[in-house]
Amino acid sequence: MNDADCAIEIRYLNKTFGTVAANRNINLSVSSGEILALLGENGSGKTTLMNMLSGIYQPDSGEIRVRGRPVLIRSPRDAVALGIGMIHQHFKLVDVMSAKENIVLGDKGKGAHGKRLTEKIRAISARFGLEIDPDKLISDMSVGEKQTVEILKVLYRGSDILILDEPTAVLTPQETRKLFSILHQMKREGCAVIIITHKLDEVMEVSDRVTILRKGESVGSAETSSVTVRKLTELMVGRPVSLSIDRPERVGREERLTVTKLTALNDEGRNALTDINFSLYGGEILGVAGVAGSGQRALCEAIAGLWPVETGSILLDGRNIVGLTPREIIQKGISMSFVPEDRLGMGLVASMSIVDNMLLKDYQNQRGFLMRRAGAASLANELVERLDISTPSIAHPVRQLSGGNVQKVLLGREIQRNPSVLITAYPVRGLDVGSSFRIYDLLNEQKKKGVAILFIGESLDVLMELCDRILVLADGRMTGLVDAEQVTKEELGQMMTRSSHAKGAYYHE
Repeated sequence: MNDADCAIEIRYLNKTFGTVAANRNINLSVSSGEILALLGENGSGKTTLMNMLSGIYQPDSGEIRVRGRPVLIRSPRDAVALGIGMIHQHFKLVDVMSAKENIVLGDKGKGAHGKRLTEKIRAISARFGLEIDPDKLISDMSVGEKQTVEILKVLYRGSDILILDEPTAVLTPQETRKLFSILHQMKREGCAVIIITHKLDEVMEVSDRVTILRKGESVGSAETSSVTVRKLTELMVGRPVSLSIDRPERVGREERLTVTKLTALNDEGRNALTDINFSLYGGEILGVAGVAGSGQRALCEAIAGLWPVETGSILLDGRNIVGLTPREIIQKGISMSFVPEDRLGMGLVASMSIVDNMLLKDYQNQRGFLMRRAGAASLANELVERLDISTPSIAHPVRQLSGGNVQKVLLGREIQRNPSVLITAYPVRGLDVGSSFRIYDLLNEQKKKGVAILFIGESLDVLMELCDRILVLADGRMTGLVDAEQVTKEELGQMMTRSSHAKGAYYHE
């Protein structure tokens, strides 16, 4: 690769935080007109590396070259000046503003205005195959439209080196295909694209080359056409990993949870859920599919007593639990693990250790004035070993763990409580392949024990392989309840966007 073609080249880059070496002698390159996939387990150093490219961190040693020239990227402003644009997984948009207002936000009056601005945005959109109404409010947009605005923001600033972090995490299959079409157009226009994703099938579909990080080091790069998904997984984790998700037979048909005509309002007084009806049986996994903001969070929190119910009933073993406190519901056997965008936003206390977080849901069962930590310490040690949680000790604050390890602590704590109903919302969000499959195995173990599991997921492939049935939400309404073995991804995507009803897809109990 000559300097003229090389958009970015990283040579022996190092970054240390205290005694932890986040990046060690990283080597990576991406050419103009190329899509590079960056893979690695949680804690492999991907985020640190991208933060150095986008100017958030500065390397301790090593070299970054942009178009053949050594550069120092001291701030995000430097990165933008060099043509590097970062498109984050969690959008940085102001909902009450229009698309074009968000695109020029922070531009300090240097760009176009009014009609000229709209024309410039439309010209960029046409060049890269983007479809967006510049005057549409962000609050009125779908997830796919919001992502398009994020892409337009970096293109408007002249970026031709784009970094996308988990760009398909909350997209439907149709939106994913549209995004890939956009990326291929960027490639044809000479842009260099780095895509970070845990979805290996997407890596095989969209990328030209793959670079793999493991434990802070780059362990290899390869042409995508010359490797297999199994080989990529082995390089990521350092050992062979089975890529098949088991789906044990359902154990019995005892109805544990029955939701009838459930309606709940959001903070603005509008329906977050409307007329939701389903039953959840012991020994089965019921998946919930839907684009982000379709009512998944409201459903989880309504069942757990954290979201007020306007009308309807939620029966646990025949008893209505609507109106009970979260503590009363927990005592009746419902265990909820909900992982929001802020991983430490619910369920775990960031400053506390793993042991203390284990105590959070059981402290009311302790007798006397003194907390007995021995049992919690034993459970914490078991959890760390069982889920392969990377931590210096069980006394380590959870805020200092990687996002994936925080998720393992949260889900593992719920499973340790031996619930009769387990609600898991995005339990593998941000987890690498090896860790994700460990979570799937744990959920299947609970299923075999007769636990009723509600699984909110993002990957339709996983929902179809792991779950027995799939409930589909769109705008807070049910648009389908289907047999996972009988439905296609396209049909699920149609139900998620409410564009049409998949013929014959509805599951009748």
